[in-house]
Amino acid sequence: MGFEPFAYRGLETGERNIVSHVVRQNEIIFVFQSALKPGNTLFGAHLQKHGDAVKDVAFSVEDCKALIEATKKRSEIAVVKDVWSESDEDGSVNFAIVKTYGDTTHTLVERCNYKGLFLPGFKPPLFVPAIYKTLPVPAINYIDHIVGNQPDKQLEPTAEWYEKNLLFHRFWSIDDDMMHTEYSALRSTVVTNFQETIKMPLNEPAPGKRKSQIQEYCEYNDGPGVQHIGMNSNDIIAAIEALRSRGVEFLSIPDTYYIKLKENLSKSKTKIQEDMDVLQKHSVLVDFDDNGYLLQIFTKPMQDRPTFFLEVIQRHNYHGFGAGNFRTLFQAIEIEQAARGNLVAE
Repeated sequence: MGFEPFAYRGLETGERNIVSHVVRQNEIIFVFQSALKPGNTLFGAHLQKHGDAVKDVAFSVEDCKALIEATKKRSEIAVVKDVWSESDEDGSVNFAIVKTYGDTTHTLVERCNYKGLFLPGFKPPLFVPAIYKTLPVPAINYIDHIVGNQPDKQLEPTAEWYEKNLLFHRFWSIDDDMMHTEYSALRSTVVTNFQETIKMPLNEPAPGKRKSQIQEYCEYNDGPGVQHIGMNSNDIIAAIEALRSRGVEFLSIPDTYYIKLKENLSKSKTKIQEDMDVLQKHSVLVDFDDNGYLLQIFTKPMQDRPTFFLEVIQRHNYHGFGAGNFRTLFQAIEIEQAARGNLVAE
């Protein structure tokens, strides 16, 4: 995906229980963790239940203690770990952990003017393969949104959790009257923070003729969890070409989608800057309104379970989440579902 080793914490830095490998691309930071000792019940149980999955989504906050105290007043079970501090020669950082949907958590990070590489206790990576410098760079910039799949009837309580505990508000929504295929349907709501810098779409399945891919996710993940992370790019075509050359596999989109897309665009005042034939070649989805448009593409699952995947998205004065593409995306995923033998009647 074009990430490079950024920081490390493990046996060589004095950490005896959990090893952390940090990778970075521009403003996106992923931390991959594993237990160092057998019998670590936290990691063992999570891996057995969910496979390779997103365990935690961290938020940068201005006042960790104040937020946790307010959360305690609103919920008796949200706080997993109360405020604590970690320090090294570069300063200190305050942390706390709250529990959201399923086994997913949010770590709240207050940096307190920390001057170090990443976080206290982290050092530069032990080894950076030279091949990383010879591969094409996708130029993915920052996290656009993080999507959480919920079982049926759990979307509303989850959205309310964000409103109640983190003071998020609702930004965008779509129901199954708008989002359905011949076989399946979904409902979706996006919650966001006050500044609208964090977007957390929440999906749930709706009744259909066959099993929804949201339901498939929940079954293989054994409950709700992070379905995908959308990553923003200023040049999605260049990003896709670089990612494909590095071995990334994307979902394929039927040619009929582009026939209909061109017909719809011909009736709109919105003009797509990119070459439509190139977008079709790379299976890029396009959604638009009178003010702008977005381009998006989805990888295949990032591991053997049909659960977590990634998205690359480019926005041109468009703040929605591709509602016009949901049907096409579902149809593409249903082709993959059928190959897995999971597009079956409920």
